[in-house]
Amino acid sequence: MISTRSLPEGAIDGRQAVARATSHVVSKPTPESQAQDPRKYQLNQMRKRYCPKQNTLQDGTTNLLFQLKPSDPDFPYELDYLECELQVPASYPEKPPRLRVKNKDIPRGFAFNIERGWDRLVQEKQALTLLAWTNALDNNLEAFLSERKTETVKLLSFKDTRHLDISATVLGETLPEVAQAPLKPAPAPRESYIPNESFAEDEIMRAKARRAQEIRQLEARMSRLPRFQKSADGVVYTLPLEPRRRTELPVKLQQIQSVQLIIPLLYPLQPLRALLNDVESKDVEVLEELFAEKAAKQRQMSLTSQLNYLSANIHSMVKQASTVEKQTETLRHEAVDRTARQSPFPRVSTEDGRSHIHFIPRPPEWSFDNESGESDGSGDDYWDSDDESDDGGAAVNTGNNEGAPRITQQVDRGTAMSLPSIELHSIELLQVSILNLSIKCERCRTLNDITGLRPEVEKESSCKKCATAFTAKFRQEMVHQSSVRAGFIDVAGCTVADMLPSTFVPTCSKCSTPSQGLVSVRGETINNICRECHSKFTFKIPEVKFLAITHSAPLPPTTGPRRRQEKLGLHVGEPLPEKGTCSHYRRSYRWFRFSCCSKIHACDKCHDAAEEHPQEWANRMICGYCSREQNYAVEACAFCGRSVIGRKGRGFWEGGKGTRDKARMSRKDKRKFRRVGGSEARKKE
Repeated sequence: MISTRSLPEGAIDGRQAVARATSHVVSKPTPESQAQDPRKYQLNQMRKRYCPKQNTLQDGTTNLLFQLKPSDPDFPYELDYLECELQVPASYPEKPPRLRVKNKDIPRGFAFNIERGWDRLVQEKQALTLLAWTNALDNNLEAFLSERKTETVKLLSFKDTRHLDISATVLGETLPEVAQAPLKPAPAPRESYIPNESFAEDEIMRAKARRAQEIRQLEARMSRLPRFQKSADGVVYTLPLEPRRRTELPVKLQQIQSVQLIIPLLYPLQPLRALLNDVESKDVEVLEELFAEKAAKQRQMSLTSQLNYLSANIHSMVKQASTVEKQTETLRHEAVDRTARQSPFPRVSTEDGRSHIHFIPRPPEWSFDNESGESDGSGDDYWDSDDESDDGGAAVNTGNNEGAPRITQQVDRGTAMSLPSIELHSIELLQVSILNLSIKCERCRTLNDITGLRPEVEKESSCKKCATAFTAKFRQEMVHQSSVRAGFIDVAGCTVADMLPSTFVPTCSKCSTPSQGLVSVRGETINNICRECHSKFTFKIPEVKFLAITHSAPLPPTTGPRRRQEKLGLHVGEPLPEKGTCSHYRRSYRWFRFSCCSKIHACDKCHDAAEEHPQEWANRMICGYCSREQNYAVEACAFCGRSVIGRKGRGFWEGGKGTRDKARMSRKDKRKFRRVGGSEARKKE
């Protein structure tokens, strides 16, 4: 109850509320140790939290090496932990701390983004501690890694040692005096020192960008092949090589299976070279030099085009190399004879008649750039031959480049699988990694499913109805903007009906990185993001078509000879003798085919009386009304619909087989109690 009496002015009521403070926000108390020495206090916090490895430099800077594990449970990147080096200067907090990322698996451009993000956090939130900044870095780590990769330049130091290649005279060694040579010929003039060619900064940047792009394309097309290898520094690539005309090569060169492609760091400013494997180096030195000359002249060709050219024209290059060797040998002999005739010194012979002058032949590669125009012209004839194809392409491209080695080209046989009207957005390649099919048995035309088909792996199965064995094998091809064929399917004992949901692997068109397997089916649109460059890509398969190029292989043989069927003299549509009944079962209107011996008997007792082996359950029967053989059914025939089992009459009349005796009628029969209590009862009265 509230009092209504009024208080005199100035009086104080005991129930009057005390005035409260307008603000309850209290600042967090600062520990005394932090106020006295904040650097030491914050370093102790970091030691307790991360247990880092600590070292101190001469200028007093403290380095803390620790591992920062992302705390976000939905962290999208495959990063177990971030290796951090925190540099705390001696004058901290006057000077800000610096962070360095030490992960070797993180590209330097992304690591620089993280370090730059740390600097922003320190600059924006200067009142925080080292531990608070580290927690803020953990919360913003995903945002820093999502930024565009910073372009970086790696500086390498090279020491020029070519001036040391000139052979020096060994100390204490004296040249022998020539007794009969009073005058010494003038020494050959030494070639002037030619420094390395220098390039402008913009040329270097363009060359590095082109090299990175072509290497991504090369790895995307070749990295899944068995002979592909890459050196640790990314300069030497071992690639498979399939010569187009292997039979036209010399016997020593027919064993070539792979090639080492040496791609300089400043390609294409620096020349490209190739080393052929599986053969003796002395047999292919001239061939490798010819390829280097061709690559230097055609710098606009990509790496895959250069590889395709080598595969398609290696037979003509071998012929040219043999011609160059013959010309070099002829020029060497002519030079020897010319020098001997023009020599002012008499020809001095030893006691055995041999001259004391020995001519050392020049290496053949020295003559390529300094010979007469005739040799240059002859070389051009070979490069301009009809077999040459400068328009290359990827080794797996099945376009108009007839000279390209068909590394993944499949033979046109079996059933071709194509994806017409396929939509590829930001995808350069699409391949089927796991194929699931719906097939039709050739014997009973029943649809079956065969799943888990991988490329070049044959899978066996059997029909679920007739148990006929069939096999299927998938041969993969690449799908791109110029080809919609996904591969070929070799089947035996069946035909391809449709494609079930299968796994596809798309390759990003921006970074040439294969994505993870994505399950798709006809009419479904798949959207995803590349895990390397984070660009979005989309593909849709509106329809799938199968074209039978060759007939399927014949059915595999059965496990044994088929048994001869019995000739019972039955005619379809006519009843069996006595409608299939026997002396044991008068109400069974069918015969049985027993699985133990595949013979037909009227019942199990008839089987035991005629055969000497124990009977097994019958799996087929013959109807007693229409004489059609069929799978076992419990009550009725699957063709004529009549009941094959007789039942005892229980109702009214039942077509002449029942009864009219109300005492024997079933209680469910409505005629059992009809007219009881009606006119019939009145008659009894």
